[in-house]
Amino acid sequence: MDVALADIRALEEALHRADVRGSRAAVEALLADGFVEFGSSGSIYDREAIIGLLAAEADAPAEGRLRAFDYALTVISADAVLLTYRTERLADGKPPRHVLRSSIWKRTGAGWKMLFHQGTPTDA
Repeated sequence: MDVALADIRALEEALHRADVRGSRAAVEALLADGFVEFGSSGSIYDREAIIGLLAAEADAPAEGRLRAFDYALTVISADAVLLTYRTERLADGKPPRHVLRSSIWKRTGAGWKMLFHQGTPTDA
């Protein structure tokens, strides 16, 4: 399979950016039909719910700065990969929030699309 960590990481990190998160069309282009997220809150979200929640963030963006690191890419099949990484959210006056993240990306006729995402809170 000819997919590089840098390519999938760039797609993943696009979803971290406020300009992408606030654009329904941009998020739709990145999320596969059938997308599911197990959120760090413990809630389960489908594609439409996530698109709506991210669009609503345009009016109240997430507080602080997000730092993503420790990326790893595992090939699942000829058309699917698993991306894992960690994030740390730094907000003024609050302790850092650490989350383990995993996403499954699948290759479609329209390019790579995220099929699944999970965030699990963790200690530093």
